[in-house]
Amino acid sequence: MTDQPEQHPVTGLDDVVHQRVRLGILTVAHQARRVEFGFLRTALGLTAGNLSQHLAILEKAGLVDIEKGYEGKRARTWLSLTPAGDRALRDEVAQLKRLIHQIEHGSSTPES
Repeated sequence: MTDQPEQHPVTGLDDVVHQRVRLGILTVAHQARRVEFGFLRTALGLTAGNLSQHLAILEKAGLVDIEKGYEGKRARTWLSLTPAGDRALRDEVAQLKRLIHQIEHGSSTPES
């Protein structure tokens, strides 16, 4: 049996989830359970086009559901986390906590 060093916490970060805007989208959606596009755009300080691009990535990855409809006569778009999105967000937070713990408590790192 060989002793393999434990992987650094950053290796467990998900590139789709970890990107700042997408992490923000997932976090707000988690807190709200269902969030309207305009609210999300304003809360994260994004343009509609930029938010749409990030939502497309998250939807393709199966992390959010997007629902289009009307509220009165106004077209609206809502999004919510899928179970996979909720797991991905929780996994990302757990990895970030591991990284923070390692930094705060001076865990040893492999020698160069």
